[in-house]
Amino acid sequence: MNPTIKKDVCEAIGTFVLVLFGCGTAVFSGGNLVATALAFGLSIVTMAYTIGKVSGCHVNPAVSLAMFLDGQMSMSDMLNYMVAQVIGAFAGSGIIAILVKCSDVDLDEINMGANGFGSLNWFGALLTEIILTFVFLLVIFAVTDRKMKSAGVFIGVALTFVHILGIKLTGTSVNPARSLAPAIFSAGATDGDSLKQLWVFIVGPAIGALLATIANRALIRGEGDD
Repeated sequence: MNPTIKKDVCEAIGTFVLVLFGCGTAVFSGGNLVATALAFGLSIVTMAYTIGKVSGCHVNPAVSLAMFLDGQMSMSDMLNYMVAQVIGAFAGSGIIAILVKCSDVDLDEINMGANGFGSLNWFGALLTEIILTFVFLLVIFAVTDRKMKSAGVFIGVALTFVHILGIKLTGTSVNPARSLAPAIFSAGATDGDSLKQLWVFIVGPAIGALLATIANRALIRGEGDD
């Protein structure tokens, strides 16, 4: 298989797993905070050691954007990754919707794991997503720059960590693909609020990615390396 296509397929598979298990756990556990946070984190750990050597296991447009801004990938590769990630996210949400219809869960009473403001206004939600993405990506930069064999574990722990704070605030996105698919699938059940608020979960992670790239170059890169 063409190496570029192979990477894109791996990104689609990785994002599929992330959305299916992360958002699926949120849906079928009734939004249990610990279970959902662990599901997202463990999805990253398992995929990092499954597809990481092929595509780097970005499974997140914000991660791909940060790698592009850092000069680690071309714009064409970034765009290919993003398309693959969105396709994978829609596939994951599609499977969740099928499972919901095969169960006694009322599709009209759940949000399919879509992100939302909760008790925050738009500024609070945007600030939350910027901070969560910034922290998450700073960890990714730190462990991947040092080529740590346990990088996948640390990245998974970081994703779990940011979910613990963010779930009750915004549902925790830090990943536009993970937000886009559930928002569209749940649009009817949320009276369109998931789509109206979607911009926060695209803009916030993008800003967080930019800030993390700047901070890594200025403060962390090269430090602590022997």
